[in-house]
Amino acid sequence: MENGHALHIIDYLIIAFSLVISVAMGFRFAKKQSTTRNFFTAGGKIPAWAIGISIMATLISSVTFLAYPGEGYSSNWIRLVQGLMVPLVLVTIIWFVVPLFREVIQVSTYEYFEKRFGFFARLYTSLAFLLTHFTKMGTVFFLLSVALGEMIGLNATLILIILGVSIIILTITGGIEAVIWLDVIQGLLLMAGGLICLGILLFTPEGGPIAVWTVARENGHTGFGPFNWNFVNLTFWVMAINGIFYAFQKYGTDQTIVQRYLTAKTDKAAIKATLIGVLLSVPVWALFMFIGTALFSWYKITGNPLPPGSNPDAIFPWFILTQLPVGLTGLIISALLAAAISSLDSDMNSISAVAMDDYYKRIRPGTSEKHRLVVSKILVLLAGLGAMGIAMIYIWTDTEGVLETVFSLYAIFSGGIAGIFLLGIFSRRANKKGLTIGIIACIIFTAWALLTSMETGPEGKEKVVMDLGRFNFTHHNYMIGVYSHVVLLVTGYLASFLFPAEEPDDSLTFSGYLKRKKLLKYSNLVEKLK
Repeated sequence: MENGHALHIIDYLIIAFSLVISVAMGFRFAKKQSTTRNFFTAGGKIPAWAIGISIMATLISSVTFLAYPGEGYSSNWIRLVQGLMVPLVLVTIIWFVVPLFREVIQVSTYEYFEKRFGFFARLYTSLAFLLTHFTKMGTVFFLLSVALGEMIGLNATLILIILGVSIIILTITGGIEAVIWLDVIQGLLLMAGGLICLGILLFTPEGGPIAVWTVARENGHTGFGPFNWNFVNLTFWVMAINGIFYAFQKYGTDQTIVQRYLTAKTDKAAIKATLIGVLLSVPVWALFMFIGTALFSWYKITGNPLPPGSNPDAIFPWFILTQLPVGLTGLIISALLAAAISSLDSDMNSISAVAMDDYYKRIRPGTSEKHRLVVSKILVLLAGLGAMGIAMIYIWTDTEGVLETVFSLYAIFSGGIAGIFLLGIFSRRANKKGLTIGIIACIIFTAWALLTSMETGPEGKEKVVMDLGRFNFTHHNYMIGVYSHVVLLVTGYLASFLFPAEEPDDSLTFSGYLKRKKLLKYSNLVEKLK
């Protein structure tokens, strides 16, 4: 293997080709984007297997490709616990949540919340989505630009501009159909790249896989602990509880996932696609976390030099650049590009869908379909530019510990949305006024928890923003999001009893779903008896 730090011309050509293919995919489907329905839901005609791979590719971004190996290298697998909770939650809700959403919404997930609890609920949930995903997109752009900058030898800001413009063009021209089919290609490339790297890490050092495992285990880089029941530090239970609420929020309230339900031909196909996506995502998350574990052992066994500064997030890019042969380096970097593009193009399309359906159509209800399609594409452009702006802030402020930042921001800005979802689906007694009180309580709690736990100031002299002494929030910051869901759920439910009961539409609740299912079964039985 070559140990040079500069990419070969072949590697550059492979990377450039992968980027050109991505943009070309947008133009391939450009002629089909004649309505906003096609632009956002592909007319409901995508096969289940493609949607499933697309869901996986959307969930797997450069955060997975770079930061998961960084965590596996520096710690154990504790941050993988969140993803492991997803299948456990999903199998209990997906069989009725998917048909429900396909029945009651046109494009935006947050239409459901308006029908269940009124406009304020829609406004609150859609704004939470926009805030969370702008943050996420900026982080993905940041990770990718910095990593490629170090690998290729170009300025990270220049790379950010090139990539941002390319992804914006792809998303504007091809709509969700181009996004999904490109995700299929990129998802497969991502898995192939990860498996190739893991194979090299396991079988090239002396002693092979057994030595790699032994070194990792002896140095505490395996396992999911600590397992003590402690919410102050990062423990298994912190990540497990966080993962449960993450699953409810992601698959019950996140536009990037719920929008995929609408692209399927039937309810059954949408359910199948969702299960495929999750059953692929969990192994891929595990794959990249274990790549980090294997990286730790590989460098321990071989004694090869680490990158200057030894930032864990930089270990995997350094390995790719210095240890892989010509051609394979370009292929793996292309997989890194694929991981980011498949997440970013989905986010841009979904943000545009929410902005159009929840805001623009309400502000200008009489506009033509052609006008709305043009505005939808402009909204994609604005979403992309906004995310690039966030990434530039990250680059200029030299952000470190990216994975922890992503999890923390997700927990902080989740805003009790899973609590609203659970109230709407499972409680017939919860009502609009009770939910409003729950949201206010959630906002007050989140503000208190943030201000009394967030530290600021120079290193070694950090102080919390608002010091209330023993009344400060002292649990791990991942728990802020969890508690916000619980506060909203409990407060919103109890406060609903202060106001007259409002009978919800049966199509909006789980009990209504069961009632309709029972009636359908009865009517089918009657038909058979006839």
